[in-house]
Amino acid sequence: QIGCTRRKVQQIPDKLDIEKQATFKQDTLEPLIDRAQRQEIHLVFLDAAHFVLRPFLGFLLCFAPLFIKASAGRKRYNVLGALDAVTKELTLFTNFTYINSLSICALLDKLKAHYADGRPIHIILDNARYQKNKFVQAHADHLGITLVYLPAYSPNLNLIERLWKFVKKKCLYSEYYETFTDFKQAIMDCIAEADGAYKQELASLLTLRFQTFENVTL
Repeated sequence: QIGCTRRKVQQIPDKLDIEKQATFKQDTLEPLIDRAQRQEIHLVFLDAAHFVLRPFLGFLLCFAPLFIKASAGRKRYNVLGALDAVTKELTLFTNFTYINSLSICALLDKLKAHYADGRPIHIILDNARYQKNKFVQAHADHLGITLVYLPAYSPNLNLIERLWKFVKKKCLYSEYYETFTDFKQAIMDCIAEADGAYKQELASLLTLRFQTFENVTL
């Protein structure tokens, strides 16, 4: 009798540098988390979610054709967020057009005003062009904020990515919104409950443990 182990298979980007990601986690991310927990610095994770008014289908098994209402149009609601690693407090910048370098700088200004106790601010973020450019970096330097860029293809090391997935699951999947106003309000209501109705669920989701990958040959 031959036994086997059932394991979940996950896809990862083929351009991901696994060693670079592991080194960043060990040498940069974990020391920053340790300093934040000791209240030496403020550490936040920054990312934008681009919510588009369209169908977000859940799972359905059906042996006959089934027609359901789907939202029409492509209106966009952009939510740029900065999630505090320790307190899980969320600072937001929103618009209905596009997130760009000016949006990033506006959020940096809000963070500088919010964290007014003099502790250094470190921000973990990805390499999107509107985030990693001379304009944003110069503004961060002016504010005394340190930008810490993730290795390429490393959403698994950005804590706020888990929050955006949670929001989609809670209020968008298998939901129909007749108007864009209803759609936007559902998103903001869900985010507003992060420290309320969803606090317990998010406490186990937003832990400071980060998944890393290993090279596997199939």
